[in-house]
Amino acid sequence: MPYNTFSVGNDCQLVVMGPFGRIDLSYVTGFEANQITQSVRVDRLDGVQLGAELPRGWQGSFNLDRGTSVADDFIAQIEQAYLAGQAIPPGTLYQYVSEVDGSTSTYQYEGVVFKLSSAGQYRGDMPVAQKLDFFASSRKRV
Repeated sequence: MPYNTFSVGNDCQLVVMGPFGRIDLSYVTGFEANQITQSVRVDRLDGVQLGAELPRGWQGSFNLDRGTSVADDFIAQIEQAYLAGQAIPPGTLYQYVSEVDGSTSTYQYEGVVFKLSSAGQYRGDMPVAQKLDFFASSRKRV
């Protein structure tokens, strides 16, 4: 539920559909997504500058504290499929955002591929922080 008139981090819920099914990530502590664009600039002879930003996908990451082996097993399954010469279909990511007016905005990231950029550092009496990166071909509101 949103607070006041702005979104806070717990207004967001995520569902990951990997290449082999749904991935239930425990203890997600952060999520970030960024649009990728290709800049096009035109320098007209009359001195007017024109520009465009062409969509080139989305990238982002999940921060999580390791509570189960789900993230490790997910990436291991993709790696084993690759090494066995199997086709690895892309996944889908759903983001649900509770808006301040009580509605829910839903975004679907398509053509998603994943990378475990940090499997974590194991230290005494500290949570093991992991980072799962992703790239998506596109994002649309559904």
